[in-house]
Order: sequence, then C-alpha cells, then structure tokens
Amino acid sequence: MSQLSELLAHIEAKADQLDKRLKSGARLPLSALRPNPQQPRKRLEGIEDLAQSIREKGLLQPLLVRPLGEGRYEIIAGERRYRAAVAAGLSEVPAVVLNVSPEEARALVLVENLKREDLNPYEETVALLDLLALRQGVSREEAARLLQSLLQMEKRRTGLSHDVVGQREAVEDVFRTAARMDWRSFVQHRLPLLRLPDDLRAALEEGSISYSAALELRKVKAEKARKALLEEARAGLSVHELRQRVRALSAKTEQPQLDLQKRFKALFPRFKALPPERQQEVLQHLEALLNRYG
Repeated sequence: MSQLSELLAHIEAKADQLDKRLKSGARLPLSALRPNPQQPRKRLEGIEDLAQSIREKGLLQPLLVRPLGEGRYEIIAGERRYRAAVAAGLSEVPAVVLNVSPEEARALVLVENLKREDLNPYEETVALLDLLALRQGVSREEAARLLQSLLQMEKRRTGLSHDVVGQREAVEDVFRTAARMDWRSFVQHRLPLLRLPDDLRAALEEGSISYSAALELRKVKAEKARKALLEEARAGLSVHELRQRVRALSAKTEQPQLDLQKRFKALFPRFKALPPERQQEVLQHLEALLNRYG
C-alpha cells in the first residue's frame, strides 16, 4: 500500500472530479445502498432530528458510495444521512460514486470518522489502530503490539534498525494524517482502553460514561462493586465523586491483605527461632493446609 497521505489525496481527487460531474443531480435509490459492515462508529445519534430536517429541506449533502456490481452500492461516508433518509421516507438520495478498492474505501471510512468531534475515546482508539493495521497489513492486535514495541525501543535509547525506523515512519504517517495526538501519548493513554472489562467498554461505546470515568472504574477488580459504581456513573455521578468512591473501596479491600502481611511478619521471628526439625514440621503443616484450601 502507498503512503497513507498519498492514498487519501488520490481518493479525494477522484471524489472532487466525480462531484463536479454529479452536481447536476445524480441520485441512487435507497434500496440499492447498503451500510458499510466495517463502520467504526457504534452509535449514530440524532437520526430523527436529521430526518425531520430532511423532510423540510431535503438531503443537501450527497452520500459517498462505491459500486459492488449488479446495481448495488456500499456506503463509504454518510451512513447517518442514509438512515435519516430512510426514516424520512425518501426513496432515493444524491450520491457520489467512487471506483475505489475495498482497502481504499476502508481507509477513507476510518479517516472520515476520525475527523468527527463526537467520536468517543474508545471508538477513536480502535479506528486509529485499524487504520495503522490497514497501512501495515496486520491485525489490530499486531498494530497495538507494534506501537508498544516501538515505545519500549525508544525508551531504551538504543540504535534503531532500518526496519524499525521504517515502521516508526509508517506510524507517524498515520498519526499525522488522522490523529489528534502523538503516537507515544496514544500508547500511554489510549491503548489501556483495550484492556477494559466488557461492561465498561460497552458503556464507553454507547457514550453513557466518560473516558475518565472508565479509567477510574477499571481500578475496581470486584465485578459486583464495579457494576454498582458503573450504574451510578451512568446516572450522573461525577468523576470526582467516582474517584473518591473508588479510593475508599480500594482502601477497604486492601486492609485485610495488609493485616495478613503484618501477622506473617510478626510470626516469622518465632518461626526462625525454632529448631530446624520443628521448622520442617511447621512447613509441612502449612503446605498441607495450602493444598487443602488452595
């Protein structure tokens, strides 16, 4: 695949040329369109408000689509407009048809969505990883490992091989083109979102909690307690209040463990003072108990 910026410039040039030709009013039936199955946005809000606007003023901005053959088209950009047009009862919509490969379409979908202000942190994280994965021809998980590996090598301050320098340039190309942050900051602050429990990830995707709230809730290991706090966060508990609740819960959970450590520490001098044969006897009893209860 060519440099991402060059690829996108090539696609945009195609779009500009076609847009000039299609301003006369080219339209496609809604029945011929299908949403993109790899749409990175999990939630499309404001459909009904947009549908009402379309009923009053019509659909002013065309959809961007690519041909699939046999009169069918896949939406590259404009799925929200498509759904609103369906809700408004339209039978056809204005569209710009781009003859691009699935790879080019995927890159354009990801970049277009990354430009949106309402993309939540988890969606943005996944979209950036998918764009890097597409650029490098690897999986999302491999793209995440590549970023972590690059950061570790930079921290070691050792000489970087030609291949590693090339990988870093590819990463910088993707983030320069589509991201609002440096890739190093992304590794430190966004990759941890991939390790969120399923309930927190779902809440982030639906937009019911903030990025900061998700990071606080991740600290709660007990599932029952975390789910209870999650419901409070959804109901409007502030991040400041949530942070205090998480700290209090963590202190309560850690206290029995600290008490147990103190008891073991106090017992050790007595154990050490025993004759060797008694020490062996105590250890055997301890191992037997651990085997019984562990």
